[in-house]
Amino acid sequence: MKNYTILIIGLVSLIGMMTVVFGSDIIKMSIPTQEYDIFVDPIIDRQTLFDIGRVTIQNIGSKPLTNIHINFGDGDTLDLKILEPGDKILLSPPSENSMEFVMVSADNDIFVSKAYRTPPKMVGMMGS
Repeated sequence: MKNYTILIIGLVSLIGMMTVVFGSDIIKMSIPTQEYDIFVDPIIDRQTLFDIGRVTIQNIGSKPLTNIHINFGDGDTLDLKILEPGDKILLSPPSENSMEFVMVSADNDIFVSKAYRTPPKMVGMMGS
């Protein structure tokens, strides 16, 4: 009986430690840890006849981002006044753009430069 008690206490302790470790990781993902932060994800989807470009921009900080400047390359730019915390926008570069990179800057020393990425093709999906 004493061996089972030790085993049960050990299992409960292990489950408790796992809950703390995994719970803290989930909290980090859902609660902003910085006041000013931005997520930028440029995607290019190459089809047989044409290419589709999308740029996702999200404010992942705890304060609003102001004076956002988006440079799609080839001289194509877009300016946004404000992006509230948690807000996400989806933009498309002009159709004649070469879609090589995107640079996003904002007040409070925010600057992100990323190259377009191509998502993997799935069997049966359009364009695969």
